[in-house]
Amino acid sequence: MFLFLLSCKKKEEVAYEPNFAPPSNFPAIKYPEDNGYRYSRWKLGKKLFYDKALSRNQTIHCGSCHQTQFAMADNQVFSLGVDGAVGVRNAPTLANVAYQPYYNFDGGNPTLEMQVLVPIQEHVEFDFNIVEIAKRLADNSVYQNMSKEAYNRELDYYVITRALANFERTLISGNSKYDKYIRQEASLTEQELRGLNLFTSTKTNCSTCHTGFNFTNFAFENNGLSEVYSDEGRARVTKQITDKAKFKVPTLRNIEKTAPYMHNGSKTTLLDVVAHYNSGGYNHPNKSSLIKPLNLTQEEMNDLVAFLKTLTDESFINNPLFKNN
Repeated sequence: MFLFLLSCKKKEEVAYEPNFAPPSNFPAIKYPEDNGYRYSRWKLGKKLFYDKALSRNQTIHCGSCHQTQFAMADNQVFSLGVDGAVGVRNAPTLANVAYQPYYNFDGGNPTLEMQVLVPIQEHVEFDFNIVEIAKRLADNSVYQNMSKEAYNRELDYYVITRALANFERTLISGNSKYDKYIRQEASLTEQELRGLNLFTSTKTNCSTCHTGFNFTNFAFENNGLSEVYSDEGRARVTKQITDKAKFKVPTLRNIEKTAPYMHNGSKTTLLDVVAHYNSGGYNHPNKSSLIKPLNLTQEEMNDLVAFLKTLTDESFINNPLFKNN
């Protein structure tokens, strides 16, 4: 009887393993050779993602700044780190990070495994060290057992960075009203269709930068947000004056839920964002030639906002698999 129950339990565990396959209108996810998806790695990564032990004073975790109700972003202008330290850039969504060719607003990290080190070592975020985290968790038998199952080695910096990245690559958002429309599973309202037509028109050129299934070309652009910037943007990495105040074009997926907007969180609402682009922005030597006055009416701006809201994926936001439970 014991063996029978044990066999049933194992079958039940396998049956309930989640499926993180992307939707049909998305490309396949490319995993690194040394960090292919495994459920054991995902479980370890999720546990680490929500563990405050990763911060110096054990008060915050990754989910503190990337919250499910805000589509894995934050609703603050700048997120707070240890001891209430204030960040320097608005926390971006982690939705569909598996498809990004580089990370951070300045593209300073080429892989997701490397990117997870940034919040750990930043003084205004976790203010800690990946080696010290491994030491802190060395005597944790649960972590050690999970690490050996997932990567066949004891918990160390290699395991921590890869497990976190493994979990984050499954944060796929592709079931919005717009996606259902593309898959011919739903219809858009007249206003939403007008907004979509404006979005893809040469009148606005929105879809030139916010293109493809993820609504971004991942280019670095200056959108005329200001005449003077305290943040060097891409130039922080390249040291080139032509990259000064240029930032990576963000995804628009779940944009309704990720306010405030821009790298510095200076825009509060979607209408504020549309109004900025409608104005043509401020002059800056590196401003994109696409940023110019659009002369949109109030109704047209409202139509654009209506379309942008169709990119909200409630099933992603409310997915219990990604919540801290």
